Amino acid sequence: MAADPREVLTRPSPPPDGTVAYGDHPDQCADLRRPAGDGPARPLVVVVHGGFWRAEYDRGHTGPMAAALAASGHPVAQLEYRRTGQPGWGWPHTLDDVLAGVAALPALAAAALPGRVSSAPPLLVGHSAGGHLALYAAARAPATVGGVLALAPVADLAEAYRLDLDGGAVAALLGGGPADVPDRYATSDPSALVPIRVRTVVIHGSLDEQVPVGMSRSWVAAARAAGSPVSLVELPECEHFGLISPDATAWPQVMSGLRSLHDDLPAIDAASPTR
Repeated sequence: MAADPREVLTRPSPPPDGTVAYGDHPDQCADLRRPAGDGPARPLVVVVHGGFWRAEYDRGHTGPMAAALAASGHPVAQLEYRRTGQPGWGWPHTLDDVLAGVAALPALAAAALPGRVSSAPPLLVGHSAGGHLALYAAARAPATVGGVLALAPVADLAEAYRLDLDGGAVAALLGGGPADVPDRYATSDPSALVPIRVRTVVIHGSLDEQVPVGMSRSWVAAARAAGSPVSLVELPECEHFGLISPDATAWPQVMSGLRSLHDDLPAIDAASPTR
C-alpha cells in the first residue's frame, strides 16, 4: 500500500469506456467501464463515491477501484451526483440523484455495453459518504438494488453530526442538525431506515480516522436485530482509504464481499431484457 493512503484520491486510472447521462444536470452522469474478457453478462456494479458529499470530491478518485473491478469481469458504472458547496445543491438533490441514477443506469449500461450487463438489479459499492448513499438507496428503493457493499459507510447521520465529521459535512448536506431538520434525518439517515431488506455487507477498518468503525458496529447490530440480512467485516489493520485502493491489503476482502453479493443473486437468464 502507498505510504500516504490518500494517494489513491489523485492516482491516475485508465479512461472510462464511455459516459452516460441519467438527467439534465452535468453532474447527473456516470462513467462506464467494460468488463474484461468475454464472459457472461453480469449485474452492473454501481460505484458510489465518497468525499463527505462535497463538490471538491468527484467520481474521478474511484477510477482505480472501478478499473480493477472491470478487470475482474464486472461491468461498472461510476455514479456522479450533485454535491454540497454549490448554490441549490445538497438536500434533496444529492439523495434524489442517487435514487434516479441507480434506477436508470442498468438500462443505460446495457445499451452501451451490449451483452455484458444482465437483467439483475445492480450491486452498489459505496465508500464513506457513498456508503451512506448506497444504504439510503437500498432502504428507499429496494426493488432497484440487488445488494450493497458498504465500505466504511457514514451509517448514522445524527451521530456523524454530533461528532462533527469533516467539519460540518452532515449539516451542509441536510441543512442543519437533527433538532433543526428532524424530518430530513428521518428520511435520509440509515440509522432511521432499518430494517433494510437488501443483502448488505459492511467492511470497515478498525484504524479508520475519518469514519469511526463504531458507527458500522452499531448500525449493523441494530439492522440485524431488526431482521436485516446484513453482516460486518472488520479489518484490524485497515484505515479509511485502503478500502478503495486495489493495491492495498484490504482489497481481497473487498472483492470477497462483492463476490458474496453476486453469488447471492438469483439465477437470471443473461439473454433476458435488462430493465
